[in-house]
Amino acid sequence: MTGLATLLVLADGRLPAGGHAHSGGLEAAVSSGRLRDLTGLSRFLRGRLATSGRVTAAFTAAACAAGHEDVDRHRLDALDEGVDARIPSPALRRASRVQGRALLRAGRAIWSADPAQRDRHHPVALGIVAAAAGLPPVQAAVAGAYGTVSGPASAAVRLLGLDPYGVHALLAELADECDRLAATAAARAGDPVDLLPADSAPLLEIGAEVHANWEVRLFAS
Repeated sequence: MTGLATLLVLADGRLPAGGHAHSGGLEAAVSSGRLRDLTGLSRFLRGRLATSGRVTAAFTAAACAAGHEDVDRHRLDALDEGVDARIPSPALRRASRVQGRALLRAGRAIWSADPAQRDRHHPVALGIVAAAAGLPPVQAAVAGAYGTVSGPASAAVRLLGLDPYGVHALLAELADECDRLAATAAARAGDPVDLLPADSAPLLEIGAEVHANWEVRLFAS
């Protein structure tokens, strides 16, 4: 199975890779009072796509390109180090590793992903799994960009009780931007790691550190 149906399987929130346990920083934003309604969620998702989404799309596309046929493990190592350097928050680095390991485990079971790849940041793991599934870098990048907003959107419904139709309308509005980011990411998939995007969202990083110390929380990050 290759092509669009495979992309749908990989991007499906029901993929058993643990994505449902992470809010992408939304739980901390809701708790702080910065996000209370659909308008706030729209701003949050657009900001996340412009920062984490852009970086994730770039590294996912690059890892997918490196994971096809003769796997370039040195390139994958360099990409993993590049992601690490772009996440200042230790809590977010841990969350990215946890999600990456879970995704690689699912990829080995579903698409016979490289068994040697077991501890990667989530964007790199997503590229590796996408390559194992036969997807091209541009489709891997679409899954990466979309995943940075679909997870928080789902979390918003659970945390704030927002209208799910309204929340999905916001995701639909971002579809063209996900496609644009993916096309750019695929075109730059062979760039040196230092030239790949390094956008960040300091408030999300700070919120992640606070969130990690909560005794009770609904989401892991």
